[in-house]
Amino acid sequence: MADVAEVLSMLVSRSATVAVAESLTGGLIGAAITSVSGSSKAFRGGVISYATDLKHELLGVPGELLRREGAVHPDVAAAMAAGVARLCGATYGLAVTGVAGPEPQDGKPVGTVYAAVCGPGETIWGRELRLTGSRERIRVRTVDEAVDLLSGVLKANIGEHSG
Repeated sequence: MADVAEVLSMLVSRSATVAVAESLTGGLIGAAITSVSGSSKAFRGGVISYATDLKHELLGVPGELLRREGAVHPDVAAAMAAGVARLCGATYGLAVTGVAGPEPQDGKPVGTVYAAVCGPGETIWGRELRLTGSRERIRVRTVDEAVDLLSGVLKANIGEHSG
């Protein structure tokens, strides 16, 4: 798994920033990022959009998409990532939505999670997860996977410089 400090270092080295949109993690990604000294150089902030209507109202996830697919869908994660990047004025938006349990949601089983990163030019990278274990384990693994996704995007775009 990616190291949060390494991800922040990559962001700082290219004068880039990140914002997070969290649902099932309830702020754990933002907490992981801000636990690193100097995180304010690259972390803009975030939105905890636990309720489905907030995904639409705050992050601009299309209402029709939410009505058709529910909150747990890869396109919802992508729209959340784009929305939080725009809202917070960040180079990258990182978003997660999913089902931590104990009950299924929107017809999706517990452990179904979608993570997305929105980068410059609104390019989207996504990851679908099928996690197992307790509610807490699913939430913690989601944080690890989301940070790992952002790390992979940053490493793949090593030559990119944007502010």
